[in-house]
Amino acid sequence: MTLRSGWRVSQLLVLTLAAAATASDSAQRKLDAIEAEQLQPGSRVTFSYAELSAWAEQQLPEGVRSPNLKSAAPQVVTGTAQVDFGRLWRAEGQPAAFLSRLLDGERTVSATVRITSSRGKVQVDVQKATVAGVELDGKTLDFLIQRVVIPLYPDAAIGRPFELGHHVDRVAAGPDGVEVVIGR
Repeated sequence: MTLRSGWRVSQLLVLTLAAAATASDSAQRKLDAIEAEQLQPGSRVTFSYAELSAWAEQQLPEGVRSPNLKSAAPQVVTGTAQVDFGRLWRAEGQPAAFLSRLLDGERTVSATVRITSSRGKVQVDVQKATVAGVELDGKTLDFLIQRVVIPLYPDAAIGRPFELGHHVDRVAAGPDGVEVVIGR
């Protein structure tokens, strides 16, 4: 690699990091406005998937990296990340159980969810999940949700409606992003 090409690579890296920081900051400003209830009824706030992915990168626990959110159909969102379950559980103070040892090392994890929302509530239903290309369903998926997701995020509401709060009437996911509609 020449000095000139090395310089270009470093410029691209800096620009990429700056773009991610800007996208994350943009998402955070929008979230702050919603949480501060500064928006008028009927307002619509749109989060691009780039903003949401960059914001999520800042929120992830140790052992999870490179989140990517996208949608190919209305109300259906797919999230992908690199997850080291053993590292994740140890960082969260969970015992190093047999399962964590079995899943030590980074794996690509993907989940596709359907989001339905109206009248101040939203429900997230898992349609498909994969770990390292292996599709999880039925009891295996339920086990993963109960043993991984719920211990890490005890307030997670999966497969049942929950209140949105902050006067949010509904959220709508589509191919270009997620729209938040403020109600009365």
